[in-house]
Amino acid sequence: MRAPGASRSGSVGRSLLKHVLLIAASLAMIYPLVWMLVSSLRPTEVIFRTPGLWLNELYVDNYIYGWTALARPFDWYIVNSGIVVLGAIAGNLIACSLAAYAFARLRFRLKTLWFAIMLMTIMLPYHVVVVPQYILFNNLDMVNTFLPLVLPKFLATDAFFVFLMVQFIRGIPTELDEAARIDGAGHVRIFGQVLIPLMIPALATTAIFTFIWTWSDFFTSLIYLTSPDMYTVPIALRSFLDATSGSNWGAMFAMSIVSLVPMFLAFLFGQKYLVKGIATTGGK
Repeated sequence: MRAPGASRSGSVGRSLLKHVLLIAASLAMIYPLVWMLVSSLRPTEVIFRTPGLWLNELYVDNYIYGWTALARPFDWYIVNSGIVVLGAIAGNLIACSLAAYAFARLRFRLKTLWFAIMLMTIMLPYHVVVVPQYILFNNLDMVNTFLPLVLPKFLATDAFFVFLMVQFIRGIPTELDEAARIDGAGHVRIFGQVLIPLMIPALATTAIFTFIWTWSDFFTSLIYLTSPDMYTVPIALRSFLDATSGSNWGAMFAMSIVSLVPMFLAFLFGQKYLVKGIATTGGK
């Protein structure tokens, strides 16, 4: 029979090893971000010559130059990204919640089939539909506008968020719906006054993920936005690099750090709702 002291020592050893591995993995994941921050405070010609993390001096000119180096000040592109992000968040919150209510609460023919088709679209690569979508938006004269980036969100095209909200609504007791229906409430009141207040964690999770994915979306913006005045942040960052001449890595790293601030704030203030939303939908 093993002694109690030996058992406790083994448990402490395993816990210590687990924490050491987690800290090492965390440092490995955060190192590129720290390196980019340090590199943004170095002259471009020094960045790749001294790749360490030690700074001999603070070189803030990258931030000053990077802010005004492009055709417009960098805040112009931040505002463009903000417009797209707010439109995408509004579209996903409205359309996906309505679709989720229909799948979770309403009864209609072939509901199971439509739900399965909706789930299968999650596995459909975006590159499969990008050409037909571009032809459609081009025929509608919407290329080089924000509409191709925002309009699909109002059609509940993000099946992942529909599924997330369906799972959340299914966890809400149907007795609440029945009580509201006895009081004379229809689907609109049940959805707006009963379910929406209870869906705050799922809605917050949808908003945060939509913000992050849309803010950092490079591919879609590159396809539809052709005018420099319409560029979002990812396209503007790409403009600092030039394959035919010298690239201003220092300014690009500086503006990359600036562009990461909104995502950091989104995680900082939305972490509680993000964890709660994922936890309450994943266990149903």
